[in-house]
Amino acid sequence: MRVVEAFRAAYGASPQTVWRAPGRVNLIGEHTDYNDGFVLPFAVPWGVTAAITPRTDDTIRLLSLQASGEPLTFTGHDQSTGWARYVVGVFAMLGDRVRGADIAIDGDVPQGAGLSSSAALEVAVASALNDLHDLGMTPMEIALLSQKAENDFVGMPCGIMDQAASALCEEGHALFLDCRSLASRNIPLDLAPHGLSMLIIDTQVHHEHAGGEYAKRRAECESAARKLGVPALRDVTDLAAALDRLQGDERKRTMHIVTENHRVEALIGLLRAGAVTEIGALLNASHLSLRDQYEVSSPELDVAVEAAVRGGARGARMTGGGFGGSAIALVPVERLAGVEESVTAAYAERGFQAPRFLPATPARGAHRLA
Repeated sequence: MRVVEAFRAAYGASPQTVWRAPGRVNLIGEHTDYNDGFVLPFAVPWGVTAAITPRTDDTIRLLSLQASGEPLTFTGHDQSTGWARYVVGVFAMLGDRVRGADIAIDGDVPQGAGLSSSAALEVAVASALNDLHDLGMTPMEIALLSQKAENDFVGMPCGIMDQAASALCEEGHALFLDCRSLASRNIPLDLAPHGLSMLIIDTQVHHEHAGGEYAKRRAECESAARKLGVPALRDVTDLAAALDRLQGDERKRTMHIVTENHRVEALIGLLRAGAVTEIGALLNASHLSLRDQYEVSSPELDVAVEAAVRGGARGARMTGGGFGGSAIALVPVERLAGVEESVTAAYAERGFQAPRFLPATPARGAHRLA
């Protein structure tokens, strides 16, 4: 395992534990998590592996195989910058329950594709520290601590979905999560018997929404909820009446959140009924809502979705926070080549950078490696 070899080369000994946590793709339920709503992500085969040995002092030494040079060294949490803050933030949230550590990180989550490499990094490190120090945290507690690191330390106001998917998902399943109660259950998502594949279309447009437009959408939702007198937009039961009381962007954001929660529940119903081939229409509707009501799509995402459906996909939508990143398409296996050709041609026609295609099957959540 190359992360173990890199650890030995950097620190002169073998790591005491090695943990891997996956990235995720969201099947449906976008931007509903911070509105106390419903989400349905699944873990992807790509993730982050963390090899760790604890130290007896407060120094954190941090090596990434994706970054050249010597290990970064931090003696205080506030010294960290860039990607290292996601790791150091986990230590900060654990406080005096842990001291320092020597760490080597190896990741293969496609960067900028919206597959949540940051959550995978946080959950891998938190899981390893939980193991090393016998902290007794459950997978959900690890997810919550990782989210807190990203919210309070990194400054990204994300919901719980990414970290929960990384920590709790099971192979061959999607994770249905109620983001208010944190109740969850894994829903079988076995596409192969139906002759289907889930294709991730990486637009190659790097998305960066820590703060900025993401935070603006969250503030708009919170403002709309206050005006409607509900704890969160998840609690809106009469959409028509709610829309009559709102204007402009807050009206559009509310429409998306309420209808997206219904789409999550409808999609789960189809999966449980064995009607896997019928979920494509819900993916299409989700994308249109994200494009027109939530306004977080991009030209590259829109072209990917339209060309995928034109090429034979049963449904497609942008996934993740938006403004770039990836789309997903539900594609009959025999039409995969045609969908890829359709999207590639549409990108070339518009002068976009060629997209990358990543067929994905639901993978296992965070786990210890031998």
